[in-house]
Amino acid sequence: MFRKILIANRGEIACRVIATARRMGIATVAVYSDADATARHVHLADEAWPIGPAPARDSYLRGNVILDVARRSGAQAVHPSYGFLSENADFADACAAAGIVFIGPPADAIRAMGSKAAAKALMAQAGVPLVPGYHGEAQDPALLASEAARIGYPVLIKASAGGGGKGMRVVAEATAFTAALEGAQREAAASFGDDRVLVERYLTSPRHIEIQVFADTHGNVVSLFERDCSVQRRHQKVLEEAPAPGMDPARRRAMGKAAVAAARAVNYAGAGTVEFIAEGDAFYFMEMNTRLQVEHPVTEAITGLDLVEWQLRVAAGEPLPSAESDLSITGHAIEARVYAEDPARDFLPSVGRLLHLRQPTERPGVRVDTGVRQGDSITPNYDPMIAKLIVHGADRKDALRRMSTALAEYEVVGVQTNLALLRAVVAHPEFASGHFDTGFIGRHPDVLSPAAATPEPAVWAAACLTALAQVQAAARADAARTGDPHSPWADLDAWRMNGDGYQDLHFATDAATVTIRAHLSAAGTRLDMPDGPVSASLDAGLLRVDGVGRPATVVRNGDALTVLLAGQGYTVRQIDPLAPPGGEAAGSDRVAAPIPARVTRVLVAPGDTVAKGAPLMVLEAMKTEITLSAPADGTVDSVRAAVGDMVEEGVPLVTFVAE
Repeated sequence: MFRKILIANRGEIACRVIATARRMGIATVAVYSDADATARHVHLADEAWPIGPAPARDSYLRGNVILDVARRSGAQAVHPSYGFLSENADFADACAAAGIVFIGPPADAIRAMGSKAAAKALMAQAGVPLVPGYHGEAQDPALLASEAARIGYPVLIKASAGGGGKGMRVVAEATAFTAALEGAQREAAASFGDDRVLVERYLTSPRHIEIQVFADTHGNVVSLFERDCSVQRRHQKVLEEAPAPGMDPARRRAMGKAAVAAARAVNYAGAGTVEFIAEGDAFYFMEMNTRLQVEHPVTEAITGLDLVEWQLRVAAGEPLPSAESDLSITGHAIEARVYAEDPARDFLPSVGRLLHLRQPTERPGVRVDTGVRQGDSITPNYDPMIAKLIVHGADRKDALRRMSTALAEYEVVGVQTNLALLRAVVAHPEFASGHFDTGFIGRHPDVLSPAAATPEPAVWAAACLTALAQVQAAARADAARTGDPHSPWADLDAWRMNGDGYQDLHFATDAATVTIRAHLSAAGTRLDMPDGPVSASLDAGLLRVDGVGRPATVVRNGDALTVLLAGQGYTVRQIDPLAPPGGEAAGSDRVAAPIPARVTRVLVAPGDTVAKGAPLMVLEAMKTEITLSAPADGTVDSVRAAVGDMVEEGVPLVTFVAE
C-alpha cells in the first residue's frame, strides 16, 4: 500500500479522499491555487503545495506542475478524484512515465471512453444497447442536420468529449438546429477543448440510471448496483438515489451485466460508472465515466463499502476486496447536491462569502461531504457546489424523512442556494411516489421557483430585536469612548418627555413594508406588530414571542437581515427614513453582467440593429455558459468588453438605444 498520495483536486472531494487516506494510515499531499490558499482541504492534508493562479487552466489543469509537486513531495501516487485531470489520458500516461501511480483506469481505457462517438461504436461491438443516433466522426453542419432529420425530432446534441451537461442541447425542430449546434460546439470547445458532437434521438420521458462498476488488474469486474439520477436541471444532476425506485431485479441484473461488459470491452481497472437512459422496457448506453462519480456516497451507504479505499487498493495492485456474489443492498440512500445558484434565474451560479453556514449535524444515517466553512467564498473560478448531503434509511420512505429533516437544518446566508428547490422536490408527491423522469423539474415550475414565503410575526420580531440590539451595542460603545458612562445620551430606554419610551423601526420585503414600534422597559420589550402587540426577546439563539420559544438565527449584511427560522430563510431590509433617496435605477438601455464571469464571445458591434431577445454576448462562469440577450428592440451604442475579459457583477457590457 502507498505511504503517501497526492490529491490533484480541491473542494469536497479532496476532503473526502483525505478522510479515507487518513483512516488507512496514508499521508496526503494537497495542491491549491491562489484562490484556495485557506481552503478546507489545505488544512486537512498533511502538507499542501501551491500550484498557480486561481483559474483552473493555470493551476489544477497543469499536469506538469502537479507531477513536479508529486516528485518533490515524495508522493507515490496521484488521486485525480473527478473533474480537472481525472479523465485526461495524457496525464495518466505522464504519471506512468514519471513512475507515479495514477489512481484511476489505464490511459487506453480513458481514451476509449473519452470520445462518446468512439465509445458507442465500441459498445455496439460488445452488444450493449445504444440510443438511435449519429455517432460518426464527420462534423460537417449540413451532414449533422441531415442526420438529425433522419433520426427524427426532437434530437439531442451532445459533446463527444465530455459530460456533466456541457455542450448539450435539446432541439425540437429543424429551424432551431443550426443555432443549437453552434452553441453546443462552442460550449464543448470551452469545457473540453474539443468541439465534436454526436446527435441522438431525444427520449421524452426517460429515467437516468447508472451502474457503478469496479475492476482490478487481475481480471475481476463487478457491478455495485445502480443509482437513479433522473432529477436534473440543465442536464446536470440535482438528487441521486440508490437503489433506483421501482427497479425490477431482472432489469438490475441485465443492466449490471451490460455495464460489466462495457468495462471488460476496454480492459478497465478501478472505479467507473456506466450511464444508461431508460424508457419503458428498454435501456440504452449513454456513456462511461472513467472516474469516481460525485454521487458515489449513495452506493457506499447501501453497500457499506468505502469506494475510495477500493480505488487505493486496486491502484496498489490488490484484487477487488469482494466478489459480486458477496455484495448486497441494505436500505435506501439519497444524495442532494447543495449549490450556490439561483433556481429562479435559470440556475445562475451565485458568488459571494458564506456569511453564515450551519450544516446538518452528522449522525447515523446523515452524512455531509463539504469543502467549505463559514467565512469562505464561492468564487466564479470553480464549480459552485457547497456540499453533498447524503442520508440512508431502512427504506425509501425512511430516507425521504431523514432528507427532509436534514434539509430543514441547513442554513446558508451570503449566496443564493438551491435549498428551497431541494426541499420542494423532496416534499413533492410525484417524487415521493418514485414515478418521475428527467423532465420532473421542468414539469413543475412550482418546484423550480417556490413562492417566497410571507414573513410570519416571529420573523419581524427577530429582525426588530436584532436591529435594536445592534443600536444598543453601538450606544454602549460610544458611551465607553466618551469616558462618561452616566451620560443621558448613553441611556437605552428610548425615554421621551411626554409619554412612554419607544422606537419605530421600518422594514420591507418585495411585497410589503412594515413599521414596528418597540417599547423598551426593565420588564422587557413590547413590539406593536401589524396584527397586535407581543412581548418578545431574543437571547442566545432562542426567540420568545409571548412566551413561546423557537430557535432562530439572524444574520445582517448591510441593510438586509436574514432570519433563519424552522428551516426557512426570510430576508427583510431595514429602512432608514432619514437616509437620502437612492439614485435612479438603470433603464432598459444597457445589459450588465449578472455575476462575475469571463467573456467568451461578443456577438454584436456598435451600430448593429437588434431585436428583443437577440443574443448580445456570451459569458462563462463556474463551468456555465450564460448568454446575454437584448431586453428590447434597438440599436447597439457601445460594447464595453472583449473576448477574454473578466467582468464584475453589475458592470454594463452592452448599451443601446431602444426603439
